[in-house]
Amino acid sequence: MTSFSESALEQKLSELNNSQQSIQTLSLWVIHHRKHSKVIVNVWYKELLKAKPSRKLTFMYLANDVIQNSKKKGPEYTKEFAVVLGKAFQYVGKNADDRTEQGLTRLLNVWKERGVYSSTQLENFRSGLRKRSLNSAVSNNDNSSVGIKEHPSLAKKHKKRHHHHHDIKVPKIVVPSPPPASIEQEPAKEAILETVQRSPGRVPPDPDAIVKAILELENSASSDAAVREKIASFPPEVSDISLLDRIRDKEAGAKLVQQVNEASALLAEYNGRLGVELEERQQIAKMLSDFITVQKEQLAQNALKLEEYQQKLQKVNQVRNELKSHIQNLPDLTLLPDVTGGLAPLPSAGDLFSLAQ
Repeated sequence: MTSFSESALEQKLSELNNSQQSIQTLSLWVIHHRKHSKVIVNVWYKELLKAKPSRKLTFMYLANDVIQNSKKKGPEYTKEFAVVLGKAFQYVGKNADDRTEQGLTRLLNVWKERGVYSSTQLENFRSGLRKRSLNSAVSNNDNSSVGIKEHPSLAKKHKKRHHHHHDIKVPKIVVPSPPPASIEQEPAKEAILETVQRSPGRVPPDPDAIVKAILELENSASSDAAVREKIASFPPEVSDISLLDRIRDKEAGAKLVQQVNEASALLAEYNGRLGVELEERQQIAKMLSDFITVQKEQLAQNALKLEEYQQKLQKVNQVRNELKSHIQNLPDLTLLPDVTGGLAPLPSAGDLFSLAQ
């Protein structure tokens, strides 16, 4: 953080996400190292070409933030970005989706309103978006004639097979449906989900809520050893259709049907619990991801502040040392000779008035 390097910038660009805090944090770092503006812009454009389509608009937002917030400190970034923005708009707009195209158009409108770039430059930037619109229209016309037909031979592969085992009439197996997905959750978990959905990627969730949710996973379905042991204790005939040939009489068939119904009911209930647990784990994973992201962004901001105050401390120490050296070089008045030489003191103001009278 204390010094600039291309590898450090590449690492920061790889960690950049679409949150406002992430963009502003990296923008502050880039503006702080504006003396390397030409190298920074070149690295930015190189990483833009390698970025995934979903991250290209984030790179453009970063450039916008740097350009607008660095104008007060100097025109370096405005000039350097102008060299590559024409190619950048053309590259990003080439295969852009509607959301990306709207974001790019919004950037151009903002720059026009605030006079960031001239009308000629903005027209050059906008030309890449027009090419994308023409290519998109041609592509849609080509895709409209594509159709999918089902091969007639597929119907022959789904004929029903009838098996007769000593003319035994086996009762119908009842397979219960799994429980509905909307299972009532505890108030604490509802509060956690509300926190994540309300401010994803911006405000870190409460650490106490994360710890509580993780502790509650100890009583989750995957930790229920009793149910897993009961499922494992079912006879192999319940899950292996090739063993149905072992059934020799009606009584054995009825017993197997009862076991299958019990196993089906138990598995349906257990699968429902596992589904709820999976959703909870996904939410906790998202909370942890948001928490870590915000902590990294705050760490980057604090590192910038630390660097700034370390520079201020260095200047203060330098002034203090110079002042100390200056004080040491002053003459010692006690060592100077007595310049009065025992002469009478000068008359006071009162003495002068009395003499005048």
